[in-house]
Amino acid sequence: MVSISEVSKSFGGRTLFSDTSLVVSRGDRIGLVGPNGAGKSTLFSMILRDQEPDKGEIVAERNVTVGHLPQETAPVGSETVLELATAVSPEVVRLQKLMKDGEHDHDEDVHAKFDELGGFQLESRAKKILAGLSFRQSDFDRPASQLSGGWVMRAHLARLLVQQPDLLMLDEPTNHLDLESLLWFQNYLREYPGAILLISHDREFLNALVDSIVEIRFQKLIRYRGNFEDYLTQRAANESNLLAAYKNQQREIGRLMLFVERFGAKNTKATQAQSKLKQIDRMEKIEAPTSDTRKIGFTFPQPERSGLKVLTLENIHHAYGANVVYQGMNFEAERGQRVVLVGPNGAGKSTLLKLLAGVLPVQRGERKLGYRAKSGYYAQYRVETLNPDRTVFEEALDTPQRVTEQFIRTVLGSFLFQGDDIFKKVRVLSGGEKSRLALVKLLLDPPNLLLMDEPTTHLDMASIDALIDALDQFEGTLIFISHDVHFIRALANRVVHVNAGKLTTYPGDYQYYLDKTSTPAAAPVKVVERPTANPKKEQKRIEAEQRQALARRRREQQNAVAALEKRIHELEQRQTELTAELEKPETYEKSGQVMQLNRELTHVTDDLHRLSAEWESAASKLTEFEA
Repeated sequence: MVSISEVSKSFGGRTLFSDTSLVVSRGDRIGLVGPNGAGKSTLFSMILRDQEPDKGEIVAERNVTVGHLPQETAPVGSETVLELATAVSPEVVRLQKLMKDGEHDHDEDVHAKFDELGGFQLESRAKKILAGLSFRQSDFDRPASQLSGGWVMRAHLARLLVQQPDLLMLDEPTNHLDLESLLWFQNYLREYPGAILLISHDREFLNALVDSIVEIRFQKLIRYRGNFEDYLTQRAANESNLLAAYKNQQREIGRLMLFVERFGAKNTKATQAQSKLKQIDRMEKIEAPTSDTRKIGFTFPQPERSGLKVLTLENIHHAYGANVVYQGMNFEAERGQRVVLVGPNGAGKSTLLKLLAGVLPVQRGERKLGYRAKSGYYAQYRVETLNPDRTVFEEALDTPQRVTEQFIRTVLGSFLFQGDDIFKKVRVLSGGEKSRLALVKLLLDPPNLLLMDEPTTHLDMASIDALIDALDQFEGTLIFISHDVHFIRALANRVVHVNAGKLTTYPGDYQYYLDKTSTPAAAPVKVVERPTANPKKEQKRIEAEQRQALARRRREQQNAVAALEKRIHELEQRQTELTAELEKPETYEKSGQVMQLNRELTHVTDDLHRLSAEWESAASKLTEFEA
């Protein structure tokens, strides 16, 4: 279908490809991978004829149709969402405009031509695909220019799926999808009739779809059969074999050179010595294998330990005008939980996250932060705290934590700020670069309650691994939304499904959630008691009693911790009141009051120190029970 033959390409003085080849055949499902800047998007541009190779050629079969989804932006005019989704060819677009202007309502030729091109069938297919990508029916006749950038990209994706080109080229297609629409899209592509060539940082997406991986490495296109996990296994084996071959060759060269050095000066051995040198020259040298995969190997600062109950929402009502999102909603998060919010688009996940973060004011109900809890919201952090006049490095260095400049450089490198990138001014950064910089700042000084909305967008695989590693070290509480299943599997230990204003909690990881939501509940089994003694039953009874005793002790410890937190909170409030009273000039006009206030403040401060120590001990014991 498409043949890439001996292609070379340099860009900005850097060689991206050198005499490399690849064939894309009908029915292929290829994932294109490589580090940021390796040339993935450049390869797409050459296949699309937007750029020409410096050497070699790229040839497509005659009449092969190619559809391309760019990573970030795509054009949009005055058309509606449905018109954009059905704009599969210039002629269809022309006929759509003729019918839309009203002058050709009774022109049978226009309608007949539109019908001949499958225009009316296209609309039916487009509506199904738009619905799968989470568009509402009310969106179909809405001008596409009114949509946000992410929704415009979804509409263009729908257009490509409606068009069904022979070769579908997708550059990070999951960036603008939520989890529900991503899973629909993934299932749709499984049945796609054409070939697919895609760039993606989503491992689960690649594993589910591709039958081969093409890696850009050492200026070559290296093909591995199988999905992404197969590629990792094969690549590791190749590297091991290459390293063994390199060492063997180096030993052979060393042995030959030892002969040359020993006998090169002897007349009787000189000819043999020269022969050994020629033998070395004739060898096809094996390059020393070097891994270009970035590894994270540092420890992030940790936040102050919070109380057991970190955040509570009670009887929350929230609406956008007439659109009621929540009515009497309750939510609670405890220390150490890593909660992922899942559910269909428009169900209220982002609204819930903003309510938890305090970004959206509570309209009715109550939001309670727990003892010593301090929240940080990723999207809000990006907008409010970056200084446009600083460089990337200066902005990252501005942290209350004690860290070295080398540590800052290492962290920035793990999030794609490499070389001179760290000296860019914040004001010239793209939206994705600002997101990554905000992520770095958050990790360098994290709150103990971290709320994140799609944190993996704009990150490559190595950076996602770096983020996973950082959050795996994180000792606080994490609540997040993500469409990256690999990221969710790596971190979540609790799933909250949000739908139609209702929250359903699954106290386990993502696989537990899938098992519970995809497997019907088993019918209740009637147990018949037997009069004879049953050793297994007796053992189960003993184990049940032990579990109940442990649960009782855990509840007692929870109550003790909660009581201490309540008393500490009361003392802290009284300490604030006493300090404020002592700062007033009129206090010192009343005889004996200053001494009394100082005496009470001393007692309160002493009690705070004592109870804080008791709380630390009680909280540690509770952690042991939880473990």
